Amino acid sequence: MSSKITIAIDGFSSTGKSTLAKQLASQLGYVYVDTGAMYRAITLFAMQNGYISEGFFDTESLLHSLPFVRLQFQFKPELGFAVMLLNDVDVEKEIRTIEVSNFVSKVAELAEVRIKLVEQQQEMGKGKGIVMDGRDIGTVVFPDAELKIYMTASAETRAQRRYDELVAKGDTVSYEEVYDNVVERDYIDTHRANSPLVKATDAIEIDNSEMTREEQLALVLKLVQKVIS
Repeated sequence: MSSKITIAIDGFSSTGKSTLAKQLASQLGYVYVDTGAMYRAITLFAMQNGYISEGFFDTESLLHSLPFVRLQFQFKPELGFAVMLLNDVDVEKEIRTIEVSNFVSKVAELAEVRIKLVEQQQEMGKGKGIVMDGRDIGTVVFPDAELKIYMTASAETRAQRRYDELVAKGDTVSYEEVYDNVVERDYIDTHRANSPLVKATDAIEIDNSEMTREEQLALVLKLVQKVIS
């Protein structure tokens, strides 16, 4: 595939956006950017510094500290993907916990946080040949992306996937806790004032509730080929 394009993947939490994006990037030889990891890293930073906890959020202190937050992706050949570095420390495992999940949508609501990260994301995508997933990639970050995918699945299906993933990592969580987190994040993501999750008018919707990862990848690769050819 000679002509490189920008692929924007948006959708609800735990729809497998990152898995699909990684697969696509690997197949196409594209750069993959996990924007969710960037918001999770900012959230972890806020937690580490005592800016956010249950029932408490010191937004002023977090925003004041934003200039001192350095985010980088570092490719790890042994893993086959890039891990998230927060101020030069690998935090890939720490940002995937249910604790971070509980706060990330609240942090992502902040206009100043989104402005900082959108600027970085747009810079990363200037050369095309990129796959990026998140909540506002096709609507805000890359409104001119040649291919936009909008992923969805039932809340129950997504909660089960997330629960299985966390248990496999050794986390002690209940299905009910994960389900409640999924529902709460859906509400915050779709109702926030700044860059809410909405389907771009030219996005192709994929409900993968009943699809395997292989079926989903095959479908999207056909869409990519259609755009490129």
